Amino acid sequence: MASLLKTSSMSVRTKLIHQTGLSLYNTSHGFHEEELKTKLQEFPGGSIDLQKKENGIGILTLNNPSKRNAFSGVMMLQLLEKVTELENWTEGKGLIVHGAKNTFCSGSDLNAVKALATPEANFL
Repeated sequence: MASLLKTSSMSVRTKLIHQTGLSLYNTSHGFHEEELKTKLQEFPGGSIDLQKKENGIGILTLNNPSKRNAFSGVMMLQLLEKVTELENWTEGKGLIVHGAKNTFCSGSDLNAVKALATPEANFL
């Protein structure tokens, strides 16, 4: 466990995942990582924008104002990328998360959620 706590560019969570052979994607609901990514990419729209300021403050913007910043499938994938980027940002001290155009987030695109729903998942 001590080797996990050494300072490096990889987060502790990422190290644990690599050492245990786990994935960020749970296969218990019938999806594998690449399948899930492909399925989520079928639901475009919006973006997750990240600004990293010199003072160590990050600003993460949910940017899909036409849908009240609802998460599209593509946005879900982008969020994972941005979180990984932030975990590796050694100068980071804090994070502000907000939605574009005065709306935080209305939730997830229900079409994407329905597409991912399986009897095992019990999403709907």
